[in-house]
Amino acid sequence: MGNIVAIVGRPNVGKSTFFNRLTETRQAIVDEVSGVTRDRHYGKVIWNGHEFSIIDTGGYVTNSDDIFEEEIRKQVILAIEEADVVVFLVDVISGITDLDQTIAGMLQKIKKPVVLVVNKVDSSSRLYDAAVFYGLGLGDYFALSSINGSGTGEMLDKLTSMFEKKEEEEEEDIPKIAVVGRPNVGKSSLVNALIGVERNIVTPISGTTRDSIHTRYNKFNHDFYLVDTAGLRKKGKVKEDLEFYSVMRSVRAIEHADVCLLLIDATIGIESQDVNIFHLIERNRKGVVILVNKWDLVDKETMTMKQFEERIRKRLEPFVDVPLLFVSALTKQRIHKALELAIKVYEQRMVRIPTSKLNEVMLKAIEDYHPPAVKGKFIRIKYVTQLPTHAPAFAFYCNLPQYIREPYKRYLENQIRKNFDYTGVPIRIFMRKK
Repeated sequence: MGNIVAIVGRPNVGKSTFFNRLTETRQAIVDEVSGVTRDRHYGKVIWNGHEFSIIDTGGYVTNSDDIFEEEIRKQVILAIEEADVVVFLVDVISGITDLDQTIAGMLQKIKKPVVLVVNKVDSSSRLYDAAVFYGLGLGDYFALSSINGSGTGEMLDKLTSMFEKKEEEEEEDIPKIAVVGRPNVGKSSLVNALIGVERNIVTPISGTTRDSIHTRYNKFNHDFYLVDTAGLRKKGKVKEDLEFYSVMRSVRAIEHADVCLLLIDATIGIESQDVNIFHLIERNRKGVVILVNKWDLVDKETMTMKQFEERIRKRLEPFVDVPLLFVSALTKQRIHKALELAIKVYEQRMVRIPTSKLNEVMLKAIEDYHPPAVKGKFIRIKYVTQLPTHAPAFAFYCNLPQYIREPYKRYLENQIRKNFDYTGVPIRIFMRKK
């Protein structure tokens, strides 16, 4: 299950550089997703076989000119509540400031593991200066330089060792479906419409983490877990950070799910935050179904379904092979169809294509349109196979993998989609040296 690490610290201690250092090291190796907007607040890191999400809380400060302690305090509270491990970043050049003391005070009171990281230690003399941070009362620290990356490895070793071995109470192997979306798009109404008053049929089991409730749903010939993170703890103190909060929540829900129902508010249309959540789903390689909610409230004169749908798909490019349905959580219109689509996407995500069939189809597609030659060298793709991953990924073996560009990979992906049904399922394409 995905662990979440939050970075806290006052402004200008180098949080973004640190964040980039951790996520880039991975992206260079693992992340071959094309055209993913890298919103700088959320990333995935893989270290020694541990995969975890990292959140930079600092990206969410509203008035960056004059940062109040209050702002920092809110970030720290959020981080403490939502993350499994908190990284507290300080700056060796400025030493301990009042704000650092405040943050340290908050972190001392919590039960969660905290890793103190002293940044900008890029010379041996600064290594001595770092010792002053024992004064924060958080014990040992890691001295590193985000700019040149020294010291990052030991810190990551320590970090990944702190993840609790989550008790994997093995739930039955049935689909986990999450309802995600911006605040107020109608997530709770949809969940309630699905579960309905027949809550007695439904057995809530305690979620694997305190943050997501898995509700067993079995009626109308469906059997799955509904991952619900919406109606959990109503918090007065985070009203202002609703957006950040909902991103955190979405991250949690997405990581726990196999398929996400992404709700979009028909009365508002698709907004950048919807697109961000969509990319989070894609980046986590989960299935997705898009539900346009509150369609019953839209003035049909101005906007047809078709226009509305085109507008949405335009914003989601290049991953447009996604089921889209107009629903109303209020009148329950088409919500059962939504479930059917989600189950179908779940099944498609599991599909393994026989290698012989795959080669038969794809080698012909490659024959029809060869990868463009680069620097006079011809690229020959000899063979393709599906990788044994939990979400569809394909390896194409060729003589010059490094010369195959994004547009061609997209062509290959489109050919796979055309011949095999992967609607709503992100696909990854890897080029391997044969």
